[in-house]
Amino acid sequence: MDTYRTLTNAEACFQFACKFIGLKEIPGETNNPIIVQMFADIGHKWVQNDETSWCACFVNWVLFMNGLKGSGQLDARSLLDVGRIVKEPKIGDIAVLWRESLQSWKGHVGFFSGYDKRGNMIILGGNQSNEVNFSAYDKRRILDFVRI
Repeated sequence: MDTYRTLTNAEACFQFACKFIGLKEIPGETNNPIIVQMFADIGHKWVQNDETSWCACFVNWVLFMNGLKGSGQLDARSLLDVGRIVKEPKIGDIAVLWRESLQSWKGHVGFFSGYDKRGNMIILGGNQSNEVNFSAYDKRRILDFVRI
């Protein structure tokens, strides 16, 4: 008899997010309708372009599409409050990073997917070079990892 393991919330979200790798902004006045719809789906119908920072939108949307509660906000640091803080991340945990300075309100957020050979975190996220992709970030920029 085969046994099946149920995916954790983080694993399910990570697998779902992977389906959107390569989704990107459209340069110029045209906007990617999928990105604009993500904003609408999480309650920000006023956003009508793909130029608005959308890293937190993408994470919130992935959570929403998987039946989970996100922050509903568009600032990356708001995702610090959606689950429990963990020090040893697993694939799919939410990685919240600072941007510009540790004290700034600005940040970046995505799904943790491991470390590269140099020890940088690999994050699967939206609005990384204007698209959904895997990007490396210095691990010193982490504010916290959140398990959903």
